[in-house]
Amino acid sequence: MSRLPVRHYPTDLVLAVEHVQRALADDASSPVAAALKEADLLEVGGLLDADALAHALDEALGGLSQFPWRPLTDTGDVWEQTPVGRVVLDDDRAGNTLRGLLLAWAVGNDVLVRTSRPALWTTVTEALREPGFPLPAAGVAAAGAEAEGTVVVVPDLVVLSEEAVSASGELYAGAGRPGVPSVRVRLTAGQDGPQAPVADIDCRAPWFRELFTSVYLAGTSLDAARRADPGRASRMDARVRYLVGMARRTAHYRDLPRVDGVSGLASLPVLEKAALEAASLPRATGMSSGARPSGEVLRSGASSGEPRYIVYSRTDWENMVREAIPLLRALGIHPGDRVLNALVGGGLYGGLLTTSSELTRMPVEAFSAGQQVTADLMLMLVRDFSVNVLLGQPAVVLPLLREARRKDPGLRLEKVVYGGTPMTESDKTWLREELGTRSITSILAANDGAQIGYQCEGLGGTLHHVNDDYNLVEVVDEDGFPLPDGETGHLLITAMQKFEGPLIRYRIGDMGRVTERDCDCGVSGRVLEYLGRSDGLLKFKSATVHYGEIATALEEFQVSQLQAELTTREGTETLVLRTESREELDPQALKSFLAGAFPALSGDHLYDDGLRLFDLVVECHPEGGLERNPVSGKIRTVIDRRLS
Repeated sequence: MSRLPVRHYPTDLVLAVEHVQRALADDASSPVAAALKEADLLEVGGLLDADALAHALDEALGGLSQFPWRPLTDTGDVWEQTPVGRVVLDDDRAGNTLRGLLLAWAVGNDVLVRTSRPALWTTVTEALREPGFPLPAAGVAAAGAEAEGTVVVVPDLVVLSEEAVSASGELYAGAGRPGVPSVRVRLTAGQDGPQAPVADIDCRAPWFRELFTSVYLAGTSLDAARRADPGRASRMDARVRYLVGMARRTAHYRDLPRVDGVSGLASLPVLEKAALEAASLPRATGMSSGARPSGEVLRSGASSGEPRYIVYSRTDWENMVREAIPLLRALGIHPGDRVLNALVGGGLYGGLLTTSSELTRMPVEAFSAGQQVTADLMLMLVRDFSVNVLLGQPAVVLPLLREARRKDPGLRLEKVVYGGTPMTESDKTWLREELGTRSITSILAANDGAQIGYQCEGLGGTLHHVNDDYNLVEVVDEDGFPLPDGETGHLLITAMQKFEGPLIRYRIGDMGRVTERDCDCGVSGRVLEYLGRSDGLLKFKSATVHYGEIATALEEFQVSQLQAELTTREGTETLVLRTESREELDPQALKSFLAGAFPALSGDHLYDDGLRLFDLVVECHPEGGLERNPVSGKIRTVIDRRLS
């Protein structure tokens, strides 16, 4: 049986460098500290700076979390980046050799150092290996020895302004050596040294490109490349190691045990909403890494309870955008499309802001109207700008689309992409029959962790492809123990590419089940059936009915939105169901229908003395008649006033 080639990941190197960095800070007299000091490597240029290394590699490789692929936003194809194999370094200057070792290892190369000081490089490589993260092979040989591999000459960093030469060491001194290439750094008067970290300078230099090869995979999307990857398990394990390592920088996760991969996730605690709120800004700083502030802060819609504030560092935001662009392409948004973005924005709510960031990277024309969209604006944009795609939330845009259709029976809209709340099958049928919509797809997302999955044109109901490289989805029981595929349970997400305010096994408050599926769209793998909020169980008079079951039953009445409120009226437990529909509905007819379909909703619950234990009230509203959350634009689906 053939063995798969071993692949290494730059994130493991970053964790190893961070380990050495902390060890040097804790014990300045350790053997590795002594060896580095003797070679003048401790003070020069911040070579062992994990954060600087991670940032530089993230930019150079097109995303640490997407390595070894680099998607092209205009075509959806990917470049695959592979190591050259074995890199040979000549140890003329210790600083140059260390730079070469770190970056050669970062992209997965084995390294041979030809040197007259083998003890130094044995000590350095052993220190980096000490925490046990998977790293490529490394060895030493005598200076000038014959060796197979790609010989890489790491250039000197040469300062052009002699009066501003740093006194910190040889790395920036001198004018270079004859026959040796150099990266030239120009300083302004009075500067002590380059402001950019050495790793950033190196990752932009030509010599770094000698460490790996790039192959253009025409017609291969990022999702397809990932699903066909024979090394998928090792890639996912590396993602988990890096996430947990980064999360341990926060107070909340400081004592989290180290795990070596996906299989170790189940041993970690479930993050409950209350714990997240208690540890997050502005109430507390338990989820903060202490890094310099950057990026965006969003808030949840607060459709129930107090709002949550969600911090995305600059890298987190970039990861989200990079991952969303291939997803939007899979949803049917293609080059040349004109997109009316009617998702809700403002008040720190992220729907409009995140998608606007994504659409501006794509070869499409975007019209970001947000919740200010009107039927007249829709008609004008379709007529005068040839807008062919609508991106929005059903509760907001469907009433407007019907109004626009009444004003202009000739209105046509090619594609609808929706998120935020589900869309009923009857509403999808209306879009196809009345507006000629040929593509209706949806995004499944969580306030805190962004996109979880997507529904392509080949999936129906509430089925969604999942992107575990971005949000790893688990289905668990009440106590957080994983359930087999096909069983219904609580959904946990582990945000694999969010490192500020990390989310590890976060219970998002939704139910679902996962199965394997070969989809007509060509994507094979895990599919999530989203079954709604876990608080959608309506419990009363010792009976239980699920909100989703009632909503599905009411679809034959063209009900677009449903709100269920449990309350007590004059001592009687009362379920109030409020509907929105484009049709004029009879509340009594709906009540009779529901009482017949769901015995628990019938009125046959009287004691002999006439005491009524339960009552069902149905209210029928026109589209847009139910109160929307002013921030998210959503309808609060389940309200239990008995708890207040």
